[in-house]
Amino acid sequence: MTQCCFLRVYLFFWFQSFHHRMALGLCPQVLCSLGGWLSLYISFCRLNKHRSYEWNCRLVTFTHGVLSIGLSAYIGFVDGPWPFTHPGSPNTPLQVHVLCLTLGYFIFDLGWCIYFQSEGALMLAHHTLSILGIIMALVLGESGTEVNAVLFGSEITNPLLQMRWFLRETGHYHSFTGDVVDFLFVALFTGVRIGVGACLLFCEMVSPKPKGFVKVGGVAMYAVSWCFMFSIWRFAWKKSIKKYHAWRSRRREERQLKRHGHLKTR
Repeated sequence: MTQCCFLRVYLFFWFQSFHHRMALGLCPQVLCSLGGWLSLYISFCRLNKHRSYEWNCRLVTFTHGVLSIGLSAYIGFVDGPWPFTHPGSPNTPLQVHVLCLTLGYFIFDLGWCIYFQSEGALMLAHHTLSILGIIMALVLGESGTEVNAVLFGSEITNPLLQMRWFLRETGHYHSFTGDVVDFLFVALFTGVRIGVGACLLFCEMVSPKPKGFVKVGGVAMYAVSWCFMFSIWRFAWKKSIKKYHAWRSRRREERQLKRHGHLKTR
């Protein structure tokens, strides 16, 4: 009995030491990723000297969004395993590389947001939870499957969000292109991040494999998504009402033009 207890304690500390060594071994990858994103930002600043720091940071964000969408989609749909059926699975080498790449970006972006004080508490909470979730998956050596799925769902609307900001900055937001970008952003956020995210969270909660604190992290990330969703729906409602009133005003002027042959003067 004593030998059995000793063996369990030994195995426990051996696994803890193993995960610790694995985490330390991933530090160079994360540092390289952080250095890469920082170098890209500096390059954009030098190429676009007439633009603001935020413009160049959003170019980095757009680049990361497109890259992470492609990589996380490949992991989920091609390389596997499928996150809805295998949550809590051991991390694959490709998952580890993508998580390290993304962790470096989130550290860079969180530092930028804090330094320039450009974002509110909700966005800072999102970045902090993302960093903690990725670190947790890397240290545990598991649950990279669902973390990559969350990465895909979180980033799929990111390029559209950046395009919206660029359109506004260049004076092209109030156009057909701006309306299409807004519609796609709201539709994708609602359908993927809220709808598909709910299915992923349910699979995570009912599965016995993921650890309890991993599930708590999933709930926290989904709650943050709902906070964003309320703001997005409020924006979409206000814009829809504004568009509706503008349409009614144009229709009224067209009827007056047909009736009197000229527009009503105010």
